[in-house]
Amino acid sequence: MVNLPPAFIFIAGAIVLLLLPRRARATWFLVVPVLAFVLLLRTGTGSIPLVPFLEYELVYRVDRLSLAFGYIFIIMTFLGGVYGLHLKDAGQQAASLVYAGSALGVVFAGDLVTLFIFWEIMAMSSVWLILARRTAQSARAGMRYMLVHLFGGSLLLAGILWHVTVTGSTAFNFMEGGAAAYLILAGFAINAAIPPLHAWLPDAYPEATVTGSVFLSAFTTKTAVYVLARSFAGWEILIWAGVIMALYGVIFAVLENDIRRLLAYHIVSQVGYMVAAVGIGGETAINGATAHAFAHILYKGLLFMGAGAVLYATGKSKLTELGGLARAMPLIFGLYMIGAFSISGVPLFSGFVSKSMVIYAAELKHLEVAAMLLYVASVGTFLHTGLKLPYFTWLGPGRSLKPTPIPPGMYAGMALTAALSVAIGVYPALLYNLLPFPVSYAPYTVPHVVSALQLLAFTGLGFWLLIKKLGGEATVTLDTDWFYRRPSRLAYQLCVVSLSRSFGAVEAGSARLVQELVVFGANPQGYLLNAAGSLKRGLLGGGEAADEPAHFDPNRYRSPLAILILIVLLSSVIIIAWNFLAST
Repeated sequence: MVNLPPAFIFIAGAIVLLLLPRRARATWFLVVPVLAFVLLLRTGTGSIPLVPFLEYELVYRVDRLSLAFGYIFIIMTFLGGVYGLHLKDAGQQAASLVYAGSALGVVFAGDLVTLFIFWEIMAMSSVWLILARRTAQSARAGMRYMLVHLFGGSLLLAGILWHVTVTGSTAFNFMEGGAAAYLILAGFAINAAIPPLHAWLPDAYPEATVTGSVFLSAFTTKTAVYVLARSFAGWEILIWAGVIMALYGVIFAVLENDIRRLLAYHIVSQVGYMVAAVGIGGETAINGATAHAFAHILYKGLLFMGAGAVLYATGKSKLTELGGLARAMPLIFGLYMIGAFSISGVPLFSGFVSKSMVIYAAELKHLEVAAMLLYVASVGTFLHTGLKLPYFTWLGPGRSLKPTPIPPGMYAGMALTAALSVAIGVYPALLYNLLPFPVSYAPYTVPHVVSALQLLAFTGLGFWLLIKKLGGEATVTLDTDWFYRRPSRLAYQLCVVSLSRSFGAVEAGSARLVQELVVFGANPQGYLLNAAGSLKRGLLGGGEAADEPAHFDPNRYRSPLAILILIVLLSSVIIIAWNFLAST
């Protein structure tokens, strides 16, 4: 057995990639996840101490839960690498490997210190994929993304320090409760995009590069699902947080005009199912959260690949600027629809065998209201991702667009991802055999298939009847980020400009004071006499003498040596007399 953490292979691979010639980078990018996958297949389970840290041990932990997330993270890195074979940007390629490697570092962390280190590396490497687009919008979105995640990391660090102080342990296991646990939960909740801490996701992902958004859709929120499943399974607050996420995402997708922003809101919605499953707790629910995270990484990556291909070919990503692309991009359209059917829970596609397990877990715990609301969210998912976006992008009225040729790697990456999504839907055991606990759930029952088809049919009918109302509109959607973006200029003036000016004034005043003290020290008597003369002339209204310099010159006003000797003698006489009187 081999027990080398795969995160090390990815990070080392990123360093090597930067040293390779341009033509070899894309191939090396694919070699790294293959090596990591082979290594993971030969890795034994258990907790292995890595290196000591102060009086604690950094631990590499491998079990069925971490393996399931580890496998899909490595698979998605390979698929994203195939999709991005055309890339020539070494920085973006290296950042993608570091990002994937740090996500794996979180997944296999057995202690809170290791988790935090990789958590922060993940935030810093992922922001590069946003900034790499090199537009004004991506620069601003990247800065907001970084600030939000640094804030989340600060909450996480505070919770970890508090937890270690109280318990004396850095072990990353189930959290019993208390203030420290809630701080850690808040740090995790930001990465999970739980409202109202979610706005960074639809703000940043649409501004990333074409390939960057594929990687972003895979790792950050799913690592958050993993750490929640590891440490907060069964916390009831997560049930309703997840249900709110599922509904919130589809509601805001109604308002979206940008196709990648619409897909970003559906990440919020789909992660809501996973968060709710974690809150439900129990073997079936944790299996459901893991299965849905696995399937979601594939089909959401496929959806972002399709949207990215449209952006690459046309330079546009808004529904009001797209339409009629089915003839020019039929294969991209067909592959996108496999992702759309998967996310919508159509039978024989991956979402059908994963999402339904979450709802089944809710029904087992007699959470009928939560189950019903999750069903409602499914309607919205098919309505927008499966019908609205593809219709107005590929099937709607044409806009005389002339797409540029798409690189073969994009087709290959989408085809491989689509094949996996179909394979899991047709043969669920491929996924179920990887889950943390034995699976006793059968998705393909007659009632389940019939109810799913009925739900999809009525959703399709509703779309057809309301099609004129569901088209994109060139508007700006206000979300919870309004509360920190709107006052940002005022905050900048108060916290940056005003403070900078105050510090500048203090610095200038300090420099002036030091200068005056230096001059005073060179000739105290002359300085005081000059100051007294200037004050006298000012009070009596007299002007400066014709032979007076503009500034005080210590040498010009220096007293004769005899006067200084006399002052010293008088001072000595006064001191001696004072001491004599004090002693008598």
